[in-house]
Amino acid sequence: MNTPNKLTMLRVFLIPVFLVVLYIGFTGSRYVAMCIFAIASLTDLADGHLARSRDQITDFGKFMDPLADKVLVIAALLWFTQIQLIPAWAVLIVVIREFAVTGLRLLIIDNGRVMAAGTSGKIKTASTMVCILLMFLPLPQILVYFCVGVIVLVTLYSGVEYFLKNKDSLNWTK
Repeated sequence: MNTPNKLTMLRVFLIPVFLVVLYIGFTGSRYVAMCIFAIASLTDLADGHLARSRDQITDFGKFMDPLADKVLVIAALLWFTQIQLIPAWAVLIVVIREFAVTGLRLLIIDNGRVMAAGTSGKIKTASTMVCILLMFLPLPQILVYFCVGVIVLVTLYSGVEYFLKNKDSLNWTK
């Protein structure tokens, strides 16, 4: 297994560790979970860079890398919802966007094309991960609202952009 795929698998392994640390709830667990989330987020950055620079892009990586990102982010957002830091509707927007873009990718593949990750999708992932990291800190409520706003807005923007750029693949008469 090449290095980028190993980093993706490390991220997949860190997700349940992250959740166990959060739900055990020992003194300082929130900060330990924040560090685990940061490490997992950095593996996303590193494996993408390594895969492209070493020309080690694999079907496994194309599938597992975005899946690991989605599960990591949604796990953190659900925990924030459970502790009533962010509203459930914000998480629902993220989940709906992810399902919608995944469905669009499947339609595009069915048409014999590939939908690469766009700049807005990368910005969405990076800004969401940064906001999640910040929300582990004891922020004033106004900054939490700001982070939620950023997550929702970049999620909506990137989702709409993916659909607009690929509207030719949306042939509803098939």
